[in-house]
Amino acid sequence: MAQHYASMVPGATPTTQLLEVRAPFDDSLIATVATLDHAGVDQALTTAHNLFVDKAAWLSAARRVEILNNAARLLQQHAERLTRLAAREGGKPLIDSRVEMTRAIDGIRLCAQCIRTSHGEEIPMGINAASMNRIAFSHPEPIGVVVALSAFNHPINLIVHQVGPAIAAGCPVIVKPANDTPLSCYELVKIFHQAGLPEAWCQVVSTIDHDVAQSLASDPRTAFLSFIGSAAVGWMLRAKLAPGTRCALEHGGIAPVIVAADADLDAAVPLLAKGGFYHAGQVCISVQRVFAHRSIARAVAAGIAAAGNAMVVGDPTAEDTAVGPLIRPRETDRVHSWVENAIAAGAEKLSGGNKLSPSCYQPTVLFDPPDTAEVSCDEVFGPVICVYPYDAIDEAIARANSLKFAFHAAVFTRDIDTAMHAYRGLNASAVIVNDHTAFRVDWMPFAGLKHSGLGVGGIQYTFEDMQVKKMLVLKSAQL
Repeated sequence: MAQHYASMVPGATPTTQLLEVRAPFDDSLIATVATLDHAGVDQALTTAHNLFVDKAAWLSAARRVEILNNAARLLQQHAERLTRLAAREGGKPLIDSRVEMTRAIDGIRLCAQCIRTSHGEEIPMGINAASMNRIAFSHPEPIGVVVALSAFNHPINLIVHQVGPAIAAGCPVIVKPANDTPLSCYELVKIFHQAGLPEAWCQVVSTIDHDVAQSLASDPRTAFLSFIGSAAVGWMLRAKLAPGTRCALEHGGIAPVIVAADADLDAAVPLLAKGGFYHAGQVCISVQRVFAHRSIARAVAAGIAAAGNAMVVGDPTAEDTAVGPLIRPRETDRVHSWVENAIAAGAEKLSGGNKLSPSCYQPTVLFDPPDTAEVSCDEVFGPVICVYPYDAIDEAIARANSLKFAFHAAVFTRDIDTAMHAYRGLNASAVIVNDHTAFRVDWMPFAGLKHSGLGVGGIQYTFEDMQVKKMLVLKSAQL
């Protein structure tokens, strides 16, 4: 019998409609979740807003450190159970879901460290007639109610990145997980509550009405919106924010990689295959476009194809699975359509290109698809890597920069000057040398540029975004 998750908004009355959470691999029912309507969302916002305006009831820094450290210990204790739940509801294979869980535990500890190192700064005074007899300094305070709208592809760690910094900053937070993968969020928030966080300080909202979800973002009581998802939805929500609401948007990318003629292919090819086929390509910085020097382009493409062919595709809860399902059958259909369109337009299929089931797709390598094909100019978000030959590196850089998205990029080379030339030339928030574009650790800045997002992610940077630096100016004749 499927488990039921009750509403996590104190005082709210759920609707009669239940959200069914099904495993993307075999469509089996995992659980049902209570949903809320506009009244339930209003209740959540009222509760969070009332907590924030009552400054006497704010959680002390010491209490927040204690809660976060307790939560990290509890998550460690429940790690294997929650890893399997995340793999089942989201489709990311166990081998990668375990890595995600390790990151999540460390991420909560990073949130606690942010509190320990948080500080204001002194603003110079006494340096001219206007500033004489004064001293000024700033002190961080929580920005207000945080609303976090999350995505499906990292159901544990994304919640840590959105909710953890809010708790650390002292903000009441309302989180709406993706409807495809809400269970990891509910379990993680339960852990925060067990760790000592009062229930009202972190509430979880699930709804099947898009207007209800949108009202969370547009309400004037929302001080900060954290959104992870598609560019179309993110920019739409930004346009609907109330005056004064700040936001951080994390969208997708179409990550380019340049492979120079002198690259170590034995090292590069496995990394490229992992970076493109990891989580069935459902990663915003997944390897998608590989520009390889013409002298090695065929070898690069053939090597990636062979690596993909060797990967086990299937049940994400099986220990030997390397590539799991896409999140929905319609996404499998879309990816297949894009691949077929690219082949019809002149791309050469070197591997894959077929659906293995309604939800599983073969790791696919396409050689030299036209620049106008969807796989070349839009985010595939599926296990598809395109390889394009180039003659001059500036040609590759220009093609890499030709799109409206910019996030991570990479270059493989043994030559420092080539690496620096690519670093200077590529439009990206991070250029990674001799590793794939999906490399990330949780304390580094993480920023989508252009259509790929707004603001800087990463736990420390999100923590700072969820605070204001409040200044105090003291005047005294003794200064």
